[in-house]
Amino acid sequence: MKVVLVAAVALIDRDGRVLLAQRPEGKSMAGLWEFPGGKVDPGETPEVALIRELQEELGIDTWASCLAPLTFASHSYDDFHLLMPLFACRKWEGIPVAQEGQTLKWARPERLRDYPMPPADVPLIPILRDWL
Repeated sequence: MKVVLVAAVALIDRDGRVLLAQRPEGKSMAGLWEFPGGKVDPGETPEVALIRELQEELGIDTWASCLAPLTFASHSYDDFHLLMPLFACRKWEGIPVAQEGQTLKWARPERLRDYPMPPADVPLIPILRDWL
């Protein structure tokens, strides 16, 4: 089974809320909410991939020194296995604005379960909630 490496980030604002992005129509798992991020390209580290993805998806800039490794997901889907490190980030430049048609929502950690998420993301919720 093919292993796909995806990096994700919990952007945490000054009020302790976490940014979620809703997968747009036309993508697999459309309508589900996820932590921003994306595939790690060959030759990239997860941190470099996240910095690139945050620029592309949200129009914000951050730095590797602001990405704190928090936990990871390891989940088998039908046609691939997802390995997804989750980083926490409290410092960035700019205001997150959807660049790719996705809907964004700032959610309180205790309300994260109110948002339907892909199966790989669900086990990350209590870890993130307890950490915050």
